[in-house]
Amino acid sequence: MYRYDEFDAAFVAERVAQFRDQVARRLKGELTEEQFRPLRLMNGVYLQLHAYMLRISIPYGTLSSRQLRMLAHIARRYDKGYGHFTTRQNIQFHWPALADVPDILAELATVEMHAIQTSGNDLRNVTADQFAGAAADEIEDPRPYCEILRQWLALHPEFSFLPRKFKIAVTGAARDRAAIQVHDIGYQIVRNAQGETGFACYVGGGLGRTPMIAHKIRDFLPKADLLAYTSAIMRIYNLEGRRDNKFKARIKILVHEKGAAAIRAEVEEEFARDRDRAVRLPQTEIDRMAAYFAVPGLPERPVRSSAFEARRAKDPNFARFVDQNVIAHRMPGHAIVTVSLKPIGGTPGDVTAEQMDGVADLAEAYSQDEVRVAHEQNLVLAHVALDDLPTVFDRLIALGLATANVGLVTDIIACPGLDYCGLATARSIPIAQRISERFGNGARARDIGELKINISGCINACGHHHVGHIGILGLEKSGVESYQITLGGSADENCALGDLAGPGFSSDKIVDAIETIVETYLKVRAGKDEDFLAAYRRVGMAPFKEALYERV
Repeated sequence: MYRYDEFDAAFVAERVAQFRDQVARRLKGELTEEQFRPLRLMNGVYLQLHAYMLRISIPYGTLSSRQLRMLAHIARRYDKGYGHFTTRQNIQFHWPALADVPDILAELATVEMHAIQTSGNDLRNVTADQFAGAAADEIEDPRPYCEILRQWLALHPEFSFLPRKFKIAVTGAARDRAAIQVHDIGYQIVRNAQGETGFACYVGGGLGRTPMIAHKIRDFLPKADLLAYTSAIMRIYNLEGRRDNKFKARIKILVHEKGAAAIRAEVEEEFARDRDRAVRLPQTEIDRMAAYFAVPGLPERPVRSSAFEARRAKDPNFARFVDQNVIAHRMPGHAIVTVSLKPIGGTPGDVTAEQMDGVADLAEAYSQDEVRVAHEQNLVLAHVALDDLPTVFDRLIALGLATANVGLVTDIIACPGLDYCGLATARSIPIAQRISERFGNGARARDIGELKINISGCINACGHHHVGHIGILGLEKSGVESYQITLGGSADENCALGDLAGPGFSSDKIVDAIETIVETYLKVRAGKDEDFLAAYRRVGMAPFKEALYERV
């Protein structure tokens, strides 16, 4: 993973010192909350319903064991003993005292972490596939390019005060695990007819109150042009994006209003005009950055492991965990393990300090000292030898992190909702917990198969409900929480926004409504091999709508 150089370390230290002074002035009353707000947002500090919240950046979702232990320490010392992993591969602490935040940031800086680019109208944390550098289907690791983009854009004077926040995601495989088509810019590493690798470029995606799928504006961008082309897109947005209305300020609105073809032409013109004097990305810099992400000392292992196979044959719980939470690694004899942060009845994305320490120990011992954060709010051990899987599983059991439900109905994405967030209009966490308890982790959940439920507590869509196979949006109507349902959404390479089923359901009826949807799917599916999304795309909304509004 990337290591700070002298500039990084000095910059973060200076930012901590600046913010320490700003916090002191706020606590003395020398700054009003209105004056303090833009300063705290530049350092990842939000004011929520009950307390300040600190959002910490985890670039492209990659952590070292040392960094994860620091997060555990912060949870234990400065918060209530836990943290919440988000859909942007970051972590949030919901209960820090404002007076402690400078100390937290100073401690983070000792392990090369910060809270910059987690809020404000700038480039947010650049995200990537959680299996980057390990997946068997990957063309190339996208994280070096994420880091190059982060360094190029983070302090770029032209892009420091954008019309609105700006999000970039990069994936290195044909299977999109980074949801690139719902980002302001999405890059997919591709190979052209000559065998060269470059990028397909998508622009204008996003969720929130106006969800839109990005448009592909380039089939192939040479690697050397990554910075120049990204700058061209952001320059067009910076010049033409709406600044008079924050609800229309995202680049997706500009693309929608002008049309993808017009935006493509403008970007290409700007790119061509600036290309000769623009910074080109030299191969030497790509190679230098890629070296940070090379997996050191990953040994060759036998394709078959007798210890692994024996445990799998005799232990049905281990077999279920492997089937659900483990996928193939690009290196024979290894596997990628997703650690579910969705225990039955638990809060999606929450993890205790003790659990963070435990996962850090596992990563250090069995996964090349590396942990990933998935945008689905789970953790990933990306480089586990098959021989070590039984031990890893046993230790996850002891940590309470061995739930075998990745991709199933209880692997729910949910924002913090009205339990924490000042913008939320309804609760998300209790709904996720009740759905999880309804379907459990047994044979019924496995029979249902792959089914992604996403829950947001307001129209800002931090729970990505628009792209859930089943999306749930909590709203307030006449003082009562009401939950709308969408069906058929997807965040993968076949990205789709869900269709609204109809009127919303009350809090006490929404779980029954989800049960009705699932039961209808089980009736209409063309055999057990047809998953929910495929069935919905085949039969459409009609049978689900009929069942929902006749029975619930």
